[in-house]
Amino acid sequence: MPKHEDIILRQTYHHTKFSDKQELVELKREQGITISLAFPTLNEEKTIGKEILVLKTELMERYPLLDEIAIIDSDSTDNTVDEARKFGAKVFKSKDILRKYGNYLGKGENLWKSLFVLSGDIIVWIDADISNIHPKFVYGLLGPLLHDKGISYVKAFYERPLRVGAGLKPSSGGRVTEVLIRPLFSILYPGLAMLIQPLSGEYAGRRSILEQLPFSVGYGVESGHLIDICTNFGIDNIAQVDLDQRIHRNQSVQALGKMSFNILHTIFNKLKKTDQVTFNMPLSDAYIGIMADKEKHEKVITEFEILSRPPMITIPEYVAKFHS
Repeated sequence: MPKHEDIILRQTYHHTKFSDKQELVELKREQGITISLAFPTLNEEKTIGKEILVLKTELMERYPLLDEIAIIDSDSTDNTVDEARKFGAKVFKSKDILRKYGNYLGKGENLWKSLFVLSGDIIVWIDADISNIHPKFVYGLLGPLLHDKGISYVKAFYERPLRVGAGLKPSSGGRVTEVLIRPLFSILYPGLAMLIQPLSGEYAGRRSILEQLPFSVGYGVESGHLIDICTNFGIDNIAQVDLDQRIHRNQSVQALGKMSFNILHTIFNKLKKTDQVTFNMPLSDAYIGIMADKEKHEKVITEFEILSRPPMITIPEYVAKFHS
């Protein structure tokens, strides 16, 4: 394997390297940049308030590292929106952003639209279901970007204990990564196989590169970003940071199957566009699951809209707002 493909391992850090928050604030001021934090949300009332409170108190009030905190919400039916407002976050409804371009369900859709409503030169995205929230989830991701202008995109990794009843089972989680993504990356993009958790929901990037990326509206958004950055900008733009441990809800095997289906579609479509692989048949948009029903097994079909949003830099309203 060529040595240049190990560059992500050389750009792998522990969050404690960036724990001097005042130093990060000074680097931010010297560079004259602004930083936004956003949560893509859907029914996260149990955790979103605490996450906003912890991060706002430490990283806006005590150390002015963040310039804004927002949620991009997909029509939550619980108290997510009220909780976010109560603790001082900006609230945006995904369906209300760039209305003329329509609206789709999916995390990637929220991330794409967040680029239009957030103001920061650096965008931090973290999931809204983290039970053990800590400021390191943000400053750990910002550290490489503030210390090294050659880095444009930073992924988190961590121990992901799997909840078992009232306790936790260590060294579990990350199942889709190990059975799907790492084998695929090892074959197609070996350098990206050095990412410990390529599908982690915590990452940060420079607007200057994020606005040039297409966004899969669904679960393929993370793998799509990594492939596009590696292919079009160079793998040396990517770093990763160890955040120790992340406790969150885990998904069923059935849900992980649907996630994997979306991710495979994203990767296959990128291969098609670059002529790396030729498909002699159309790719199915229907995921086939098998469920046991009493004494027989039944087929359960879930149809997906496999869509990708274009780079935000191609949207006239975005260009007028940020590049006029």
